[in-house]
Amino acid sequence: QVQLVESGGGLVQPGGSLRLSCVASGNIFRTYAMGWYRQAPGKQRELVATITSGFNTNYADSVKGRFTISRDNAKNTVYLRMNSLNSEDTAVYYCNTAPGAKLVFVWGLGTQVTVSS
Repeated sequence: QVQLVESGGGLVQPGGSLRLSCVASGNIFRTYAMGWYRQAPGKQRELVATITSGFNTNYADSVKGRFTISRDNAKNTVYLRMNSLNSEDTAVYYCNTAPGAKLVFVWGLGTQVTVSS
């Protein structure tokens, strides 16, 4: 089973930037569309961005123009570059296969992003 390890979160001021990374064990990662998800306190997990195996990307309206998803299949890694962060971006961020994928990997622990002055 593929294991996912997210990193790169932290405390950042409003308007700041972070780059999240998600490393997957196993080479099957590269055949799947991947997504970044987030869960804020008291809210359901929501999809933030997706990237296909062919590098096509899609974004939630709330992050469009601010976040950029990318992947490096040679490193089994998917990234999320986040700019112009605001308090509503505060959440635990997770990666996994994109919605509709045949397989959902074991969820990692996520990485906490806190946007606060």
